[in-house]
Amino acid sequence: MTVGQQPTFALAPPRNGHGVEYAASARRRAALEEIDRHPYAWFHVKTVLVAGVGFFTDAYDVFAISIAATVLGLVYADATTLGTNADLGIKVATPVGTLLRMLFFGWLGDKLGRKTMYGFELIIMVIGTFGQALSSQGPTDAVTITGVIVVWRFILGLGVGGDEPLSATLTSEFAATRIRGRMMTTVFSMQGFGTFVAALVSATLVSAYKSYILSSGAEAVDRTWRLLIGLGCVPAVIALWFRLTIPETPRFTADVERDVERATREIDQLRFNQRYRPDRNAIVRPVQAPLATRSDFFTYFGRPHNLKLLLGMAWSWFALDFAVYSLGLNSTVVLGAIGFGDQTNDAANCQETLTNACMYQILFNASIGNIILSLSGLIPGFGFSFLLIDCWGRKPIQLMGFAVLTVIFVCMGSAYWKTALSTNQAAKSAFVFLYCLTNFFQNFDPNTTTFIIPGGAFPTRYRSTAHGLCAAFGKLGAIIAQVVFSSLKDWGGKNNWIGHILQIIALFMLTGLFSTLLLDETKQETLENLSHEEEFSYSWTQDDLNLPQPVALHGQPEAQLPPPANGHGHPANGHAHPPFPPFPPYHNHQEDQAPPEPGQPASPTTGVEVHRTTGHARLR
Repeated sequence: MTVGQQPTFALAPPRNGHGVEYAASARRRAALEEIDRHPYAWFHVKTVLVAGVGFFTDAYDVFAISIAATVLGLVYADATTLGTNADLGIKVATPVGTLLRMLFFGWLGDKLGRKTMYGFELIIMVIGTFGQALSSQGPTDAVTITGVIVVWRFILGLGVGGDEPLSATLTSEFAATRIRGRMMTTVFSMQGFGTFVAALVSATLVSAYKSYILSSGAEAVDRTWRLLIGLGCVPAVIALWFRLTIPETPRFTADVERDVERATREIDQLRFNQRYRPDRNAIVRPVQAPLATRSDFFTYFGRPHNLKLLLGMAWSWFALDFAVYSLGLNSTVVLGAIGFGDQTNDAANCQETLTNACMYQILFNASIGNIILSLSGLIPGFGFSFLLIDCWGRKPIQLMGFAVLTVIFVCMGSAYWKTALSTNQAAKSAFVFLYCLTNFFQNFDPNTTTFIIPGGAFPTRYRSTAHGLCAAFGKLGAIIAQVVFSSLKDWGGKNNWIGHILQIIALFMLTGLFSTLLLDETKQETLENLSHEEEFSYSWTQDDLNLPQPVALHGQPEAQLPPPANGHGHPANGHAHPPFPPFPPYHNHQEDQAPPEPGQPASPTTGVEVHRTTGHARLR
């Protein structure tokens, strides 16, 4: 060192671990900032596509049953339904399986990792969907088509339940802060496209089989519903390989697996668009970090603020799914009750005598009606949400949605009887317009925000579990909605109580408005800031602290950090250090600040800066 040259301060971490603790925490924060501030890149696109295909398949398979249930009635019961109990069993089987799997897969996502579980739920969905398409009825009533389909739809629900919390968590943890809402909205909007494609495929199949249906009736119709359900496997099979090979999220690696060094390497692979290749020879040095234990879980959610958030999110999802599944799985029933889209002059005769022509007309009208609902409500709603979610905010959008939906459902419930009994086509069109508005505001507002908010409101070790809890509570609302709809809709006559059911839905929308007031705004906030807990200090374990004490070089206040992994000493003072674990490089953006004036020692309270390339550190 020449006279007048500024000394370089490089201290080995003291044995109490404070220096290492600083470096580990700072390196973790810097690594996560790379994700939070990263511009939109290919790995964002890949995450959205891989996660979105699952939601597309979910919606296709779940809401296609609205049309398929009508087909099953035509084929196996010579009516537009299999009967109240059978229809209820088919429609409620998937939400029951979804509820159970959401709780289990949400917990496994935090326990074993997002990557470990991602893809298995898609395999279950493919099996459940394919099994439905091959369902048949025995020659006697020992095995009915209803029982077989209920079993397969329950299995389908197990896959759907695992997909939702894992996709939400994985997308939020890969997303940059400024675009997290739009990325999660894009993933969730695939539900709208899945519903639309299901209706489009149904209309296409019915039109293609028109001559066959008119000549053969139930035999031709039986083929249409099997093709409709079975084609739902195609996108899931295509996406399966990409899900099984997607990398683990760096947040899970750093916070749950406690491997900050590997998390940094994974982020570099994402940034430079490198293929994910786990380094099996890398030395794992776990940091000391908070662990997800039962006592820690109850301690965290036992805090009033965290419990308030969890309850607010769970009830908002419950109220929303009560409406979504009441109408989404029964849209064909509601549209048929008001006679919308009926193209035949003898509609009443079609209900009494199901001729082949009536079968075709019923299925075609149901398909076209669902296409109209999707294009006029579902997809535009998701589009508006995409545009406003990151600038307006989640909470204002959800508040507005529940308020508007309350008013619309009150109007629909009050006008139902006049519309259903009216022969005025304008009145029927006005009711359908209100129906489309409900789809629009459901998906513009609470249907999207109830999915997004839990995906970013909790710490990494509980993020998937908490999202699964909220989503499971929503599916409980969906199950209750189906029971209520099937049990009450025919009170006092066929479809007579649908108007009152719409008014009950309005009451649930009002409760969702109040539960939203319990929530915090999450836009433009990092996931760490939204965890509602003090930032923990991440440090390497005591075994990694067997490092040399600082030494003076030529009388100057200078020392060397541990040398590279080959264990050779630094030649600055001519002495060789014994081998010891390498200190992980960390680049601090403040490392280029001006050094202290000559003769002025650096402040020992300002921490340590470690150069990312050379491994040297200095006090600041």
